[in-house]
This record gives sequence, C-alpha cells and structure tokens, in this order.
Amino acid sequence: MTVWVIAAMVAAGFAAGLIGYITGLASLVSYPALLAMGLSPVAANVTNTVAMVAVGGGSIASSASELVKNKPQMRLLAALAVAGGVVGSALLILAPGSTFEAVVPVLIAIAAVAILLQPRLRERPEVARLARYYPVGVFLVAIYGGYFGAGAGVMILALTLVATSEPLWRAAMLKAYVLGLANLVAAIGFAAFGPVHWPAAIAMAIGGFLGGWCGPPVVARIDAGRLRVVVAICGLGLAAWLARVWF
Repeated sequence: MTVWVIAAMVAAGFAAGLIGYITGLASLVSYPALLAMGLSPVAANVTNTVAMVAVGGGSIASSASELVKNKPQMRLLAALAVAGGVVGSALLILAPGSTFEAVVPVLIAIAAVAILLQPRLRERPEVARLARYYPVGVFLVAIYGGYFGAGAGVMILALTLVATSEPLWRAAMLKAYVLGLANLVAAIGFAAFGPVHWPAAIAMAIGGFLGGWCGPPVVARIDAGRLRVVVAICGLGLAAWLARVWF
C-alpha cells in the first residue's frame, strides 16, 4: 500500500465512522472503498468487519460518561450483543447465505419506515406494549449484525426509538454500543480465520475510531426530526439497492 492509499483508507474510515454513527450505514462507505482498492468481495467483507469495530470503540469512548449512568442497562445490552454476535457468527459459518439474505431488504425497509413514523408509533398502546420484548429484539438484531450486518444500525435504532422512551441522541449511542460489541465477536473470528487485509483494516480502523468519536457530539447538535428523515431515506435506499442485487 502506498502512502496515498493508506491516507484514502483513513479518510474512508473516518467518513464511514461518522456516517455510520449518525445513520447506521457505515458499510455504504467503507465496503465500496475496500473494493475500489482491489480486494475481492470476501476479503473486503471481512476486512470491513474488522475495521469497523473501531467505530464502536470510538463512539463508546466518546460517550462513556453518558452510557455509565445506567450500568444495569449496559450490562444487559452487552450480554445480549455478545450472545447475538456469537450466534450470528456461527450461522454465517454453518448456514447458506441465502437463508436470511432474501428478507433483509424487507426488514431494513420496515425499520426505516418505523424511524420515520416513530413519534406516532410511540403513541399507540399496542406499540407501547412491545417495550417488554425490547431485549429479545436487541438479541435478534445482534444475531443479524454478527451474521451479515448491512442495515443493522437502522434496525437497532428503529427498535430503540419505538420500543423505549430514549431520545434519538441516546438511541444512537445504544445502537453503537450494541453493534460494536456484536461486530467485535464476529471480527475476532474473521481475524483468526478470514482473509483480512491488515494494512487496509488498520488504516480504516484509525479513521473509523476518529469518526465514531466525533459521532455523539454531532448527533447531539442535529435536529432530531430532520435526522429521522435522513436515516429513513438512507435506509430505504439501502433496502432498494439490496433488493436489486439479490432479486
């Protein structure tokens, strides 16, 4: 790798980290950048997973003082995220990719619409009753995050906004926390057994950490209503793109 390629990977990692924290769609930036570098789809996928763990690390480090205010919640979410990541990684190895990929565009589209309609959905009593199943939802999204991951941020953000009373800025923190841990589990397996391109992974991880670090203060200054619209549009765009690719 030349100095310019390394610099490009750091820049792509920073953009992916910041965009990923805000919208939950980091891989829309990082994965194409790795493909453009010349990596095969498989190598790009595992390298991306390893590098993007740093995004969660940066955002968690930046928002640690806020997260520790509710330690029981953090312990529960950590357990669910790690367990889900283990199951998802195992499914990736044991189950054929087509088993779950066919429904992913639909799930992402539903999550995007839920984010857009979140204020109204919270007012509905039948939706409010879903709060008791929030841990189950977190576990299932963590499984998906360890298995495939595209759009997982949109899913966990929608789940948190609809099923809890958390404001958008804190929901984004919880999203980064859960997916960071779930991705870490998958990344450990990829690091041991996958074709990780380590120079690219390290360079992108440096940028991703910085982008994740900048994420919390940026989200805190963005109008929640406008941010919901942006995330919903990006999520629907990702769902349409994945549907085109897979169908």
